[in-house]
Amino acid sequence: MPEPMREPPQEGGVTLSGSSALVTGGAGFIGSHLVEALLAAGASRVHVLDDLSLGSQANLAGALARPEVELTLGDVADAELLERIVSEEGPFDHCYNLAVLPLPHSLERPRENVDRNVAMTTAVCELGRAGGYRRLVQFSSSEVYGTALTALMDEQHPIHPHTPYAAAKAATDLVALSYATTFALDVVVVRPFNTYGERQNDGAYAGLIPAVVRAVLADEPITIDGDGEQTRDMAYVLDTAEGTLLAAATPDLTGETFNLGSGEEVSVNEIVRLLLGTLDRPDHPVIHGPPRPGDVRRLLADTRRARERLGYTPSTPLDVGLKRTVEWYLERAGERC
Repeated sequence: MPEPMREPPQEGGVTLSGSSALVTGGAGFIGSHLVEALLAAGASRVHVLDDLSLGSQANLAGALARPEVELTLGDVADAELLERIVSEEGPFDHCYNLAVLPLPHSLERPRENVDRNVAMTTAVCELGRAGGYRRLVQFSSSEVYGTALTALMDEQHPIHPHTPYAAAKAATDLVALSYATTFALDVVVVRPFNTYGERQNDGAYAGLIPAVVRAVLADEPITIDGDGEQTRDMAYVLDTAEGTLLAAATPDLTGETFNLGSGEEVSVNEIVRLLLGTLDRPDHPVIHGPPRPGDVRRLLADTRRARERLGYTPSTPLDVGLKRTVEWYLERAGERC
């Protein structure tokens, strides 16, 4: 049974009353939460474009029950499709570009990953140049920084991508920002760190948290890449969605980039330990495999710019977010059984 749409609390939240939005990749993990956050913020029209290669229609089950939301299945790099959506539904106030082929894909098919990620963003920028929307919120990734060279990684941290995916994301940032400089396109880049939460993909290319839950439910050992002392900055998905809406709603941001993270560092080993505690399986077997190619050793966001310019204040402690996430996966597993 599809889960009902869960709307973020509106008190003190972002207001986008009457606005319209095009969300590419909106059936994915972060994208589907963003769609719900847009509705909670008062958006009157939300059009999702997704090819469902990574996301799923089930992620949008609650949102699609609302008359304000429409889903088109298709390729974000298809310029004619984008133009048709705008001619029928637009122009839009905001475009949120989350369409992406993920990092693990780039380890298997690096050329396709780079080509497709750059092509999708360029098509979205061309749509904006033709007047298809007023502001582009371009989704980046903390992976573009590579391993932290400073204790806190601000937006001026050197770009040093370790994987083809990270290089592609760095390239898409530059493409979008070049349209701001050359064609006066209103572009804001948001750079989420390690976003986690309900609906994170647990199939192909699954992230750490769904992979751990899946292993425990299958009574199989958990495999950690490398020694597990690599660190991450874990940001709960609703906090990431809130920061994204702030980037859309705040005026005079053209050409700016904002880190969206928690500002706290936690090792992969500690994340696994916390998950096993939440699952009441503290003694579940854990093994260590070889390091993942191109893995980033340390990530820690400096979010001062987002806090000062956007009013971004992530409010979900890691233990609370992990508990909500685990409960969702367990409920979903129970429904499957």
